[in-house]
Amino acid sequence: MVNYFTEGIKFAFKEKRRTSKWLRIVAESEIRQLGDISVIFCSDPYILDVNLKYLGHDYYTDIITFDYCEGDKLNGDLFISIDSVRENAIHYKTEFADELNRVIVHGVLHLIGYDDHTAEEKKEMRSKENYYLSLRELV
Repeated sequence: MVNYFTEGIKFAFKEKRRTSKWLRIVAESEIRQLGDISVIFCSDPYILDVNLKYLGHDYYTDIITFDYCEGDKLNGDLFISIDSVRENAIHYKTEFADELNRVIVHGVLHLIGYDDHTAEEKKEMRSKENYYLSLRELV
């Protein structure tokens, strides 16, 4: 089950049901089961605090993924900075909703086991993001 929360911001996410269905498709396509995933929408200061407190990183980011997966069952917390998503949408000249969906699926792909540390991993991650974003249109 996917649950959606906000921390430190006012943000109304109106695509909960559709997004949850889509993420189930993503999980099943990767031979995984959707377990308990919390998507926490927050501000830049909030995600910076999480980054410092739990990861020791002193920088802003659009998403932090905490992986609690058990076997093939996807469990985790996705902290998503709405501030950073808005800035990224402007920077990449895309719609806010499209950028938000990209960041959400990016976090789920991390839970599945994909990484983005090397150039090759980033290329594979972007390819998977694009593929699953195209499937979202079917939901």
